[in-house]
Amino acid sequence: MKKIALFLLVIGSMFLLTGCGEKNIEGSLEDLMDKVYLNIKEEDKPMMLSNIEVNNDNKEGFLGSPDIEFEEALASESMVGSIAHSVVLIRAKKGQDVEKLKTEIKQNADPRKWICVGVEDVVVESKGDLVILIMSDNLGETILENFNNLK
Repeated sequence: MKKIALFLLVIGSMFLLTGCGEKNIEGSLEDLMDKVYLNIKEEDKPMMLSNIEVNNDNKEGFLGSPDIEFEEALASESMVGSIAHSVVLIRAKKGQDVEKLKTEIKQNADPRKWICVGVEDVVVESKGDLVILIMSDNLGETILENFNNLK
């Protein structure tokens, strides 16, 4: 009887230690970016919306700090400087603490980076190893809902 109880204790501990974990979202950041804009009419999107690869040279402009580490990232912004809209998808490095990454992004993102205009809210959420930064007053809720629906 003791062996059975010990076996069940070991198995139960394994589940507790490994946790359920959230499944990583597969796919290219380009494809995932298309999905976060799903069901948003073209005329409702910011003018001249463009995807830009985020790298070491430009990450401070998109994430607010040159010290934020990640595997890959893609920003979606208007090429018109007076439109306050920025969505960035960030894939964390393998084994990276996603909650810490989210905190760094939230603390550093600049909702007034456009100088003459800004946004009210900075939203940072995650699913598995994928983090999204949303700075958009008009489309933020829809983009977040689409992100939360990613599988």
